[in-house]
Amino acid sequence: MSTPSTPLSPAAPPPEPDTTGRPHRPAHRVAGRLAGPATKWVVLVVALLATGVLAGLGGKLAEVKDNEQSSWVPASAESTRVAEELSATLNPNAIPTLVVYHRTGGLTDADLAAMDAQARQFATLDGLTDDGVLTPNGAAALAAQGGPAPTLISADREVAYTFLSFDLGDEGFNKVAAPVERIRDIAAADSPQGLEVAVSGLGGQAADFTSSFDGSHVSLLLITLGVVVLILLFTYRSPVLWLLPIICAMVANTMAGGVIYLLARYADLTVNDQSQYILSILVIGAGTDYALLLVARYREELRRHADRHEAMAVALHRAAPAIVASAATVVVGLLCLAFADLNSTAGLGPVLAVGVAVTFLVMVTLLPALLVICGRWVFWPRRPALGSAEPTAGGLWARVGDRIARRPRAVWVTTAVLLGVACLGLVRLDTAGLSTEESVTTEFASIQAQGLLAEHDLVDESNTLQVVGDDDVVAEAAAAVAALPGVGDPGPIVSLGDGRSYAEAPLSVDYASPEAFDLVRSARTAAHDAGGADTRVGGTAAFYLDTKIASERDNRVVIPLVLGVVLLILVLLLRSLAAPLLLMGTVVLSFGAALGISALLFEYVFGFAGSDPGFPLFAFVFLVALGIDYNIFLMTRVREQTLTHGTRRGSLVALASTGGVITSAGLVLAATFLALGTLPFVFLAELGVAVALGVLLDTLIVRSVLVTALNLDLGHRIWWPSRLDAEQADPA
Repeated sequence: MSTPSTPLSPAAPPPEPDTTGRPHRPAHRVAGRLAGPATKWVVLVVALLATGVLAGLGGKLAEVKDNEQSSWVPASAESTRVAEELSATLNPNAIPTLVVYHRTGGLTDADLAAMDAQARQFATLDGLTDDGVLTPNGAAALAAQGGPAPTLISADREVAYTFLSFDLGDEGFNKVAAPVERIRDIAAADSPQGLEVAVSGLGGQAADFTSSFDGSHVSLLLITLGVVVLILLFTYRSPVLWLLPIICAMVANTMAGGVIYLLARYADLTVNDQSQYILSILVIGAGTDYALLLVARYREELRRHADRHEAMAVALHRAAPAIVASAATVVVGLLCLAFADLNSTAGLGPVLAVGVAVTFLVMVTLLPALLVICGRWVFWPRRPALGSAEPTAGGLWARVGDRIARRPRAVWVTTAVLLGVACLGLVRLDTAGLSTEESVTTEFASIQAQGLLAEHDLVDESNTLQVVGDDDVVAEAAAAVAALPGVGDPGPIVSLGDGRSYAEAPLSVDYASPEAFDLVRSARTAAHDAGGADTRVGGTAAFYLDTKIASERDNRVVIPLVLGVVLLILVLLLRSLAAPLLLMGTVVLSFGAALGISALLFEYVFGFAGSDPGFPLFAFVFLVALGIDYNIFLMTRVREQTLTHGTRRGSLVALASTGGVITSAGLVLAATFLALGTLPFVFLAELGVAVALGVLLDTLIVRSVLVTALNLDLGHRIWWPSRLDAEQADPA
């Protein structure tokens, strides 16, 4: 242990190698049963059988995914209540689709005739609703007969569209790509030269979004695994060892998919493309982190024990508290998302929590079994020989610790100030929301076509506000809504029965834009004033606004809940109040700095127009739950070393011994989340950048510099009110 006359040392001398064959304490024996001479084969066989069964179930995950935006909005939202009232009258599975035509200089009579001819072919498509197909000439004919007819051609005659709608059942948004592709084929084959055609509306956008995900799951996995393999090769310097963590990560990903399929099928768990992609990233990243920690501890013990089974027993026993605490923190933090109002967010939490829990089980069962089955040769060419010196004793992080120990207070104050300055970038973080065009990083044809309609003042008749109220007031409420700038004339009043009716009025702005949100707010105020509290306004724009409102509520509720839960876990783990409070402070500071820097990157480097309202919550949960991991890895080792060396010297020993593995783990996790940037959606790209940046800050600065400097400055006081190390006279 340290004394006032003993200089701080970055590493303690390694224990004498255990060559006696004497049994370890019972706790070691319990851990060793998972990787014993016989049980390692049992674990392997069980893992193979479970993987085979769950792989088949995971392959059917697409059958239970729900990508419809309406399913994401809370049941209490006004737009949801409107949809429920209209469900018996309006087809909830209807997917409005627009075939948009454009010719610079004006559409010709031949163009309009081609639209009519193509419409007759569209009418033969499977899944078309009874509304049929309406072209500009057809709308003009209806108007000539005195009936209500929408305007489907712009005043300058450069843009027009054909309207149709599909009903493909509950999973229509996942199936609409096929008929949309058929529409494109028909238009490409029969359009006059120079006539530009694109499919838009909800059908066109759903098809583009679905197509953008086709094969992207596999591509994302391959990119992620490729990056992880490179980092593992660099970390282990072995052509063989990297295979075991990768195999276990893939097994965990496969098993998690099967378990989640069962929960989605039989427990109404909401799963969508977004949650599936983040699941794969998180499983591979977290699994590799746990593998790095366990392998590093196993390699240490191989230098001290002749029997590899005994070495694994000790490694599991000593590494398990950190891995369990890490997994528990992530799982409980993610489960806090279940308290979100937004259904997509509430469903994401359990999906990811299941993934992390399965990953933890695989990494503490299958990975140890594979390591002891393979033996020491798997570390070739740098096999850890019995009695050899531990290379971390004089490595980079030992030298970093020595530098910090000279002036720890100056180090942590300077680091905290710099992170605080980075937090100032938060003033540039705009979470008001993104329009449809701003929400993607590539130019989808459907979104470009929607922009054409807006440029030529042609209203998308499928983008409406739906006004529902009592029979005697709904006409007045609809008129009040239609009087707002940006809202078109209302359609006919339609009875819903039971004294309720509704009308629709088209919007002239993108339904996902801030302008649409302002219009919905104004429309609700006007409708309530004219028709009373039971008058409601719904529609696609209202769905998006209610999503934004729910996201803002979730930010206020879930973020404090996650902080409280993670703090409680740290208190139980470290049996202290001071250390957990300090660690939470450093992680929150790191989160603010990561978001501040990210906001500047989004605006000035990537040119993003803003962020999704749910972005802060997602970034917070991932950064706090994952960022605290590295502090857990470090502080559990500090606590272990404190019992022998005192807090200050124990902190240096812990930094030297965990520095390399934690740095590698951080690089792996950052790289996996950066892979989200390969998907064409701003939300996922921003989430990937922010989490990767935050993880790197936690790994390289917060854990290695800030936390270590605080430990060295405060000494045994970090364990307050525990008496751990209280009797030690730590050097000041």
